[in-house]
Amino acid sequence: MTTRRTWLASGLGAWVLGSSIRGVQAAPPPRAEPSGILGPDSVALIRARHAGRPLVVHLWGMTCGPCLAELPKWGALRRRRHDMNLVLIQVDQAPPRAGRQTLQAAGLQGVESWSVGSELDEFLRASIDPKWRGDMPRTLLISSGGEITRIAGVADLGRVERWLDGTP
Repeated sequence: MTTRRTWLASGLGAWVLGSSIRGVQAAPPPRAEPSGILGPDSVALIRARHAGRPLVVHLWGMTCGPCLAELPKWGALRRRRHDMNLVLIQVDQAPPRAGRQTLQAAGLQGVESWSVGSELDEFLRASIDPKWRGDMPRTLLISSGGEITRIAGVADLGRVERWLDGTP
């Protein structure tokens, strides 16, 4: 004897299957939240969400002195270029609250930001940038066509602005 729940579940499954066969498209899979814990698929989702527009991805860490000194400069650039597509990724383990406070102090509150939930391993590092070996800070300038320009170390923000303007 089939219970009502089993009957409803099987009926729903048949309806979904029938709908897809008839050409009715199922809802797209949920997109990642615009900020959160970085997982192996997060960078691909970030790139897909920002596809077709220039994207600046900046990797930083709480344990990186140059990163902390540079963050207020990114905040100033963000204020000048509020249309800049900027994503920040904190790649060292630190309490999330400390990272949020650091970004707020640098004027970067409200910017899409991600952090690692555990120690950065080679697979997660390669998902961010296969050519990255772990040095910080690091900036990826991803063109609207998907080409990547890499900046190792503290970024020349004048260069970043020129890139945003489409000039060398």
